[in-house]
Amino acid sequence: MALTADFHLHSNYSGDSTAKMEDMILSGIQKGLTHMCFTEHHDIDYIHENDKEKEISFLLNVDSYLYELATLKEKYINQIQLLFGVELGIQPHIKKDLLIFARGHEYDFIIASAHLCHRKDPYYPAFFEGRSDQEAYDEYFTSIIEDIKAFHNYDVFGHLDYAVRYGKTKNTEYSYLQHADKIDEILKLLIENEKGIELNTGGFRAGLDAPNPCVDIIRRYKELGGEIITVGSDAHRPEDIGCEFAKASDILKSLGFKYYTVYANRMPEMRIL
Repeated sequence: MALTADFHLHSNYSGDSTAKMEDMILSGIQKGLTHMCFTEHHDIDYIHENDKEKEISFLLNVDSYLYELATLKEKYINQIQLLFGVELGIQPHIKKDLLIFARGHEYDFIIASAHLCHRKDPYYPAFFEGRSDQEAYDEYFTSIIEDIKAFHNYDVFGHLDYAVRYGKTKNTEYSYLQHADKIDEILKLLIENEKGIELNTGGFRAGLDAPNPCVDIIRRYKELGGEIITVGSDAHRPEDIGCEFAKASDILKSLGFKYYTVYANRMPEMRIL
């Protein structure tokens, strides 16, 4: 496996996972990974669809998370390198809170993600009601532009076309060209601010038969001069760690990438594919 670093992982410190951190680590070791970066969710002012789901918190207890990670990092020091990351759900109106949080600990890696689009999560069907998927996706990309203009303390932008996972038609009628003006603006802003993107293989598990973002967006990122690209499975279960990494490697090579990126102490390092 050419890719041996999984830089998007969740354990039971994220509100949508029940996986024990040690079980995730043992799975990564068994699969031949050399690096794992846990990127637990922290979504300030997250909007739940109904009262039952309010029982799930996307606010991260960083101290508890860091204590267990440090303990397991020492335990498995000779088998795998474990990194301290976080996935921040960004929104313009919480930019000050995000900045305080990002500065609160010495993270190895920060993913910025848009889980909410103008106060609605595309995970829920209500986001798509009364309009076409393409109209919904267009609003989603518009919101990302607003997000990344407001907040800058992160390393890569996660699963850039996340909304496509949940559309009524998913990606069967979706293409980069339909939203090229907005996507190009996003990519240019990321490159200008020295931010990367990730190839998130969770899209394959979501029924897209493609990563997030789609291959054409990754191609366009490279055409515009983008070089920083991490790879993450977005695993919330041990069995999904390193999911479809062979496909991810083939995609990157086919687009002319010779390297992928890992982080430690917020500093990128290029690793040969």
